[in-house]
Amino acid sequence: MKAFARIALQTAAALVCASVLVLPAMAAEPEVDKLSPTVVRDLHFGDALFYYYQGQDLEAITRLQAYRQWGRMPHHDAETDLLLGGLYLSLGLHNEAGERFETLLTQSVPEGVRNRAWFYLGKIWYARGYLDRAERAIKEVQGRLTPDLEAERLHLLSNILMRQQRFDEAIALLNAWRGRKDQSDWLAYAQYNLGVALVRKGLVTEADPFLTTVGTLVSGRRELRSLRDRANLALGYAYLQNNQPVLAKPALERVRLDGPYSNKALLGVGWADAAEGQFQEALTPWMELRDRNLLDSAVQEAYLAIPYAFAKLNANAQAAENYEIAIKSFDSETMNLDASIAEINDGTMLDKLLKRDEKDHYGWFWQLREVPDAPQSRYLYHLLAGHDFQEGLKNYRDLAFLGGTLAKWQDSIVAFDDMLDTRERAYAERVPQADAVLASGRLDKYGAERANTGGQLDQVEASQDVSALGTAEERDQWARIVRLEAALLAAPNDEETNVIREKTRLAKGVLYWRLAESFKARVWNERRTLKDLDQALREAQNRWVRVQKARSSMPNNTGEFAARVEALRLRLEAAQQRLAGVAQQQNGLLEALARNELEQQKERIGTYQIQARFALASIYDRAAAPPAAVPRESAPQESQGELEVVPQDSATPLDGAAPPRADQPAPDTTAPVDPAPPPAEAPK
Repeated sequence: MKAFARIALQTAAALVCASVLVLPAMAAEPEVDKLSPTVVRDLHFGDALFYYYQGQDLEAITRLQAYRQWGRMPHHDAETDLLLGGLYLSLGLHNEAGERFETLLTQSVPEGVRNRAWFYLGKIWYARGYLDRAERAIKEVQGRLTPDLEAERLHLLSNILMRQQRFDEAIALLNAWRGRKDQSDWLAYAQYNLGVALVRKGLVTEADPFLTTVGTLVSGRRELRSLRDRANLALGYAYLQNNQPVLAKPALERVRLDGPYSNKALLGVGWADAAEGQFQEALTPWMELRDRNLLDSAVQEAYLAIPYAFAKLNANAQAAENYEIAIKSFDSETMNLDASIAEINDGTMLDKLLKRDEKDHYGWFWQLREVPDAPQSRYLYHLLAGHDFQEGLKNYRDLAFLGGTLAKWQDSIVAFDDMLDTRERAYAERVPQADAVLASGRLDKYGAERANTGGQLDQVEASQDVSALGTAEERDQWARIVRLEAALLAAPNDEETNVIREKTRLAKGVLYWRLAESFKARVWNERRTLKDLDQALREAQNRWVRVQKARSSMPNNTGEFAARVEALRLRLEAAQQRLAGVAQQQNGLLEALARNELEQQKERIGTYQIQARFALASIYDRAAAPPAAVPRESAPQESQGELEVVPQDSATPLDGAAPPRADQPAPDTTAPVDPAPPPAEAPK
């Protein structure tokens, strides 16, 4: 699965991130292996990029599709297709992504970019099982690739050929490849695949040098150690299948005891010894194997191989005892399998699997990290790690994510209904007020008042009426002086009156001097105030016009919006129903896969159980049979406990019965190695 994720991540990095034309414009010379940077010219395209860079792929796709339908991105048509292709790819929709990329990968795209795109498309289709498309895409690569990519491309193509049973072409391809010294990892993978291809053609002797070279390499890398074990296991079982146990044993003994292939290696070593008639030696690996997990088919087989070896050694008591142990263990395991099948039948297996995982993630790169602590989990490790089940589980998880998204959108429909209700109430309250204001003519009145005020100021300035711009106190003082002067005109012309006239004149002069001194400043302030008033009146006039337009264009009701919301509600409900049906079908498919896996395990254990019971019954029958006549002079037989009376030369059914044995190589040991380099120490 790491290799699978690695392919996906590399593909996304190459097709989506590295080569997407979304970078801001920078002054740079166009490069042969890079796409030219492009300026974001449409605001809506930038909005979609905002969600893309946040990792919200579904939101970005939704916006790109909507903006394209509305014609909001006229300058980014090609970039939109490229970005949509990458987003579809990240969601696992490789068909849609491939169609878009194929239309874009023309001669106008730089050769380096085009080759990398074809290469990663080939990897994607290979991972999805579309071997014909993968081969076609790989062969579209023209010109040069980097040495590492070129080595990976060759291995990918050889794997495609081998999975199509075209071993001659794969052998010719791998034989023609000459790797560099710093490509030792790729060389090991090539030698392994070449050896496997020769084994598949029945040329075990020719395959030996290649598999032995890989099987004896020294490396601290986990991936290469695993490859070494696989090479030894493949070679060992190929020799076993070719009836050459002497040659098989050294290869099988090179497999690590703590590695993932040790069980099959131990079983094979035992059968190699047994084929040579060395049953005592065969018991050593088989006894070691019996202490391991009974879920492994090799361990199950060892449960029967051990008593078979004891029987061959005429240790019938030990054989019977071990057959009983095997039967008891098989019975217990069968009960556990029945319980696990019942757990699967309740229809909640997938929900339990996804319960511990995040609910807000989706896409092709997702992987199941933990399995629940359920009875069936221990039986389904291999199935859960399988490509088919993982792909199906991703689809089920994506369906669950889409279901959650539709539920959120359904909640938005409720919010839209509330918005429409609020808008209707606002219409009912505010429209009469707006109509009353528009009918009042307030703006014209304000304009007339402004014109009158301006005329008054002009008159004051022209007549130099300094008292008109004084403060309220000054204007009051000036009016009192004017009234006093008018009264003094009618007063007698005596000394006392003249004194009052002089004081009045003096006070008037002081007040006038004060008003005249600040008259210009006060006029300027009034002019500035009028200027601000003019600006406010213009803004009010603009708003007045907008209100008038809005009032004339305002819909009388929200029926159109309500109809659109109702149509969306129906579409969402239909999509939810369809989604639920598809999810149910996917759930049923995956549960059927799991149930079938358990049924096969149960059937295999049942077969072993029948063989064990039959062999045990045969031993008891021989023990119960009367001893054959023994000549007096014959030597005493070896003691076998309660079964020591069994004659040596009696024909035993067990001798003729074919014991269960792994006479076929494990399918995954001779399968072509995925060309993805080791995740941690990949050759660069």
